[in-house]
Amino acid sequence: MRCFRRAHCILDTPRCHGVHLLHGNIRDWHQLQGFILRTCRRGTGGVRRPAGSFGAAGRDQMQPVNVGPLSIGTGSLVLIAGPCVIESREHTRFMAKSILEITARVGMPFIFKASFDKANRSSISSYRGPGIEEGLDILAGIRADLGVPVTTDIHEPSQAAPAARAVDLLQIPAFLCRQTDILVAAGRTGVPVNVKKGQYMAPWDMEHAVKKVASTGNEGILLTERGASFGYNNLVCDLRSIGIMRSMGRPVVLDVTHSLQLPGGKGDSSGGMSEFIPALARAGVAFGVDALFMEVHDDPAHALSDGPNSLDLRDLEGVLAGLMKIQRALS
Repeated sequence: MRCFRRAHCILDTPRCHGVHLLHGNIRDWHQLQGFILRTCRRGTGGVRRPAGSFGAAGRDQMQPVNVGPLSIGTGSLVLIAGPCVIESREHTRFMAKSILEITARVGMPFIFKASFDKANRSSISSYRGPGIEEGLDILAGIRADLGVPVTTDIHEPSQAAPAARAVDLLQIPAFLCRQTDILVAAGRTGVPVNVKKGQYMAPWDMEHAVKKVASTGNEGILLTERGASFGYNNLVCDLRSIGIMRSMGRPVVLDVTHSLQLPGGKGDSSGGMSEFIPALARAGVAFGVDALFMEVHDDPAHALSDGPNSLDLRDLEGVLAGLMKIQRALS
C-alpha cells in the first residue's frame, strides 16, 4: 500500500484511515469519503450535531446587529478592515482614511479595526501595540474625526468596559471564545460583540458562546469564521461553518486573512498565504456571508504583525469591486 500523498506523508501505514489508499482497495475520492464517514460513525456513534437544519437563516429569521450607523445581517455586505495592530497614531489614521475612501468609492459599508494589544503573539519579543490607554485614545479619535465605526479586540474581562467607551464593536479573539468571564463582561457593556470561532471549535458549538453573551441581555452578537486547525502550523476554511452559524440567527463574518494564516509557521511569528485572499473572499460572498474581515496594510512586508497574511492596500479597491459584483448578482 502507498499513500496517495506520496513523499509528503510521513506515515504510510494502514492505520492512517482516511489519508491512505487502504490496502489498495480505495480507488477514488468517492470511496475515500465514504470510508471516512463510516469510520467516524463506527468510532463515535455518528458526528454530534445539534438538531435542526443547517441551511442559511432567512432574513426574517436573522437578528441584525447595529454597529454605529451600520446594520449587519440585512443584506448589505459590510467590510471590517484595518492593520492588525496599531503601529502609530499617524499610520493608523492614514490606514483608516485610505480604506474609508476606497470603500466609499465601491459602495461598501466599512468598520475600521486595529488592536491596541496583541496578547497572543508567537514570541515574547514580538511587537504587541501601544497598550490600552493610548490605543483606545487613537481609536476613539478616528471614530470622532472620520465618522467611521471602529472595533478592537479585548483579551481580559477588565478591558471590556473601557474599550466599549471608545469603540462600536467588541471583538473576542478566537483563542478566548469559550472563556465565560470575558464573554459575559463584553455582553454587559451593551456594545455589540463579535465572537471569533476558535480554530479548535466545531461551528455548532458556538451556540454556547452566543448563549453566554445573550445571558446578559445583549443580543447584538456576530460570529466569525476564521479557519480551523489542520495539523501543525496550518488552517483550512470550511465554508459550511458560515451556513451552520447563520442558522443560529446571527450574522456571520468571514475572516479572510486569518483563515489564510500559518500559525507559528515562521518559527517566532506566523506565516500566511495572502495570494489566496481574493479567491477566498469571493467564495465567502457567494456562500452568503454577512460581512468580511480583512487585515490590510500599505506595506505588508514590513508590517509589525501579520504581514504575511495581510492584503496590500494597493490591491484593496480591485478586490472589493469584484466582491460587490458578486453581491449584486446574488441580491
